Amino acid sequence: MPAQHAPHADVRVVVPAFNEEARVAAVVSGLRSEFRRVVVVDDGSTDRTAELARAAGAHVVRHPSNLGQGAALQTGFAYALTDPGMRYVITFDSDGQHRVEDALSLLATAHESGVDVVLGSRFLSPGTEVPAGRRVVLRAGIAFTRATTRLKVTDTHNGLRVLNRRAAQEIDLTLTDMAHASQLLGLIGRRGLSWTEAPVVIDYADESRRRGQSNVNALNIVFDLALERLRSAG
Repeated sequence: MPAQHAPHADVRVVVPAFNEEARVAAVVSGLRSEFRRVVVVDDGSTDRTAELARAAGAHVVRHPSNLGQGAALQTGFAYALTDPGMRYVITFDSDGQHRVEDALSLLATAHESGVDVVLGSRFLSPGTEVPAGRRVVLRAGIAFTRATTRLKVTDTHNGLRVLNRRAAQEIDLTLTDMAHASQLLGLIGRRGLSWTEAPVVIDYADESRRRGQSNVNALNIVFDLALERLRSAG
């Protein structure tokens, strides 16, 4: 379906990207087959990410330097909220791990359920085979998130999610790096936003797997979250 005739005119897809010239054009093209407005937030890339995203049909917002995925998402939310016709924001990773059909499924869940946030969960889908090392880190992150946010989520650090306009207005990410995903869940609880989960499939291609979070970085995430919680309580 040509992008100019794509449905979902009230949806903005926010794609944070850093040095993703090998994948970003394909990701944008896939999204543009179903969504009119795709916003790529180029987080200080030193390659052709911005150029190729724009050529594929995305609106591009650029950070002058690399600030981290949380900062890129917050910029994307702010950009989307400037459009009065926006009702939903979909967050979608730029590395090719997410599927457009899952974004559509999450959006349908948002419409049908009326909740503020629909979170993608790889652990609700039988089609995702999570690498053993990643599974251990994710399970630990889920336990930590459940304990600190009181949200009984089955996944965390999953970049595919749908937020309605209210949620996009209420979410204010201050943790710029990967800890933002757990901070977002904490904000859902503290701001009283309604939520649900829906199954998604993650494509763990070898190169994307190598570029993903390291197990050591998980310790940094825990530290950042603990510091943020102390600040919130103060």
